[in-house]
Amino acid sequence: MTNTRLWSDITIAAIAVLSAGLLLRPKLIRWPLWRATVTPLASIIGSGFLVAGPILAPIAGRYAVLAMLALCATGYLFGSAIRYNIRNVEASGRDTTTRFETLTERTSDFALVLAYFISVTYYLNLFASFGLRAIGIINPDSTRAVATAVILLVGLIGTFRGLRALENVEAWSVGLKLALITGLIAGLLLWTGDAAISGNYALPDITPPLTRENIGILLGLVILVQGFETSRYLGEAYDRETRVKTMRWAQLISSAIYIVFILLITPFFNADSPVHGRETEIIDFLKPVGAIVAPLIIFTALASQLSAAIADMNGAGGLLADATRHKVSVKLGYLVTTLVACAVTWEASILEIITYASKAFVAYYGLQATLALSHTLRRRNGRYIVRASFLAFAVILAVTVLVFGIPADA
Repeated sequence: MTNTRLWSDITIAAIAVLSAGLLLRPKLIRWPLWRATVTPLASIIGSGFLVAGPILAPIAGRYAVLAMLALCATGYLFGSAIRYNIRNVEASGRDTTTRFETLTERTSDFALVLAYFISVTYYLNLFASFGLRAIGIINPDSTRAVATAVILLVGLIGTFRGLRALENVEAWSVGLKLALITGLIAGLLLWTGDAAISGNYALPDITPPLTRENIGILLGLVILVQGFETSRYLGEAYDRETRVKTMRWAQLISSAIYIVFILLITPFFNADSPVHGRETEIIDFLKPVGAIVAPLIIFTALASQLSAAIADMNGAGGLLADATRHKVSVKLGYLVTTLVACAVTWEASILEIITYASKAFVAYYGLQATLALSHTLRRRNGRYIVRASFLAFAVILAVTVLVFGIPADA
């Protein structure tokens, strides 16, 4: 497979560079529909793209693509509730909402603030884990120490200087992240084709039982497809229909990327997946594909996790200020986020943080689905019974995740 590895390296590099050239074109970046799509798209495929395979390998094995399909469908269901609220609840205005709906909306804002607190922890712990992996260190306490240092650095910059200067990281990291994914998929397609022709293609002999524990772990992985809710808060830049349309595009594009990627990497799954360092195991999985894979993954992981953490710390600070009607300032919100992130870092493993973040976001999605359900039943427009049934199912699903979701290292 030496020649295949060489051609994979060339293919990955060429496709990644070509994709970066296309994705970073000023004309494309300035196109409103693309900008509105990229914001949720970058959030959805950020860290989830890196950890989905290693986490799904021991609990789903050769059927990981079905598990990923279920997660994408779950995300799309929750996304439909938020799209309904963008199109209908926002359009109705505060004067036409009931007291229950107003309370639900405000509670969901606080739930999202909590979700952002934990997601900042998740992103910067993943940042530290990949950074240490680059120098051969796989140690939970070292990861926590580095993550704490980065959290404090970003938090203090935000508290005393503001994070606007760091927001530029997001602009270029999104294009690089999408370019890497395109290159990796091209390399994987080449490897798969060669393996199929030579008769070496085979799915792993991993068929985990459909136990309550494995289902619980799967329920705790919703954060892998989280990020689409950012469209709800782009109202100052884009109209309602643009946000609804581009959120749907982002979810469909990310679902296609996830499903194809998981399908292509399933043959690389290892039955003996470690607990410590599992979040960076994608590097080990893809070593047979090419020598260029590891440095590209590490570089992009560092850039994407830092930019995602900055974006979510910004979101947490702004939302906390809005939710408290500016009794808490944005900069104080950064400080609160920093303190919570540091505390969670030392209280939980990365796999536990993933589950906690999933539950926090699902609490927000469940409240948004409750809001949409209340509005639907009250207005009774169109096929409201069908819509109400899906929304009720979304609420039940959210409660199920909150009750039964467990960490992958439980």
